[in-house]
Amino acid sequence: MDGFNTFEKQDKVLVGMSGGVDSSVTVRILQDQGFSVEGAVIRFSPVHEAAVSAARQTADTLKIPLHVIDASEAFEENVIRPFCENYCTGRTPNPCILCNPTVKFRLLAEKATELGCRFISTGHYARVQVGEDGISRIAVPESAARDQSYMLYRLPQEILSRLILPLGEFEKDDIREMARALGLACADAPDSMEICFIPDGDYAAFIRARGFVAKSGRFIGPDGEDLGEHAGVDHYTVGQRKGLGIAAGRPLFVKSILPNGDIQLAETGQEYSSRLSLIDIATPDGHPLPAGDYLVKIRSAAKPVLCIFDGGNTVTFPEPVRAPAPGQSAVFYRNGEVFGGGIIDTTV
Repeated sequence: MDGFNTFEKQDKVLVGMSGGVDSSVTVRILQDQGFSVEGAVIRFSPVHEAAVSAARQTADTLKIPLHVIDASEAFEENVIRPFCENYCTGRTPNPCILCNPTVKFRLLAEKATELGCRFISTGHYARVQVGEDGISRIAVPESAARDQSYMLYRLPQEILSRLILPLGEFEKDDIREMARALGLACADAPDSMEICFIPDGDYAAFIRARGFVAKSGRFIGPDGEDLGEHAGVDHYTVGQRKGLGIAAGRPLFVKSILPNGDIQLAETGQEYSSRLSLIDIATPDGHPLPAGDYLVKIRSAAKPVLCIFDGGNTVTFPEPVRAPAPGQSAVFYRNGEVFGGGIIDTTV
């Protein structure tokens, strides 16, 4: 779906806004394309009040209606609780991947239907392309450095068929320049690097303040030696090197977090895996993911690498990959399009 020639002039589109530069410029691009644009900002939690205020300011500047959607209950149930529960068992969930299909895009689509908007849009750096089979799929953007296709892999067809992602055609610098030309206050605001509901980045403190109790255990060295008690599995993730709080005399990484709460450490070079298993596999059309060769990303910022999927739940890598983390996702690509993905369960 390159460009917007397939859309009728003055089709209504609802843009998910955060007050940030990306969603704000998305509004103007769609206006320039002839769309009738309205905005919606989602209040996920009390932490998001600043985003609501910023979105209001942007909507006023761009002269569009803005609708505020309260999602606190759905966000708590579908994102925060699973996030905390997973961290407490030694997994590393990605909250955006949990949120996008169950909260953000679902509520945006529901509001668009209520308002009579045919389409929905966000400021993600990705594309939507329709294949010869009529299936809409997420595809990689023009900007490889900003690629957010990984985060959107769980979106179902009923969302993808209504979704427009204008920023897939642009680099970030282009978007900031447009924002400056529009006189938007967010033009030079820094990108958010933390999880939106934990702005200080202290996951463990957030989890424990909500009453969740993480598994405790011991650090186990590369040779099976006991290296002492750790601070709780919610402080660690597979592949982590810094902040372990041990003096082993050599660099060590978290290789795995064991079911009993112990943490297996490894020396550099021992943190690679050649096979992993997946759970909860999702595809754009809801059909099983076919077996075969794919490029796969095992974390959002990872480079895609060749893999073989067995058509069930097992992924094999011709070249071992570094530190795939249970709880993260493996997302499969062909010809730059997302064909599906699943949650990493176990690694070998």
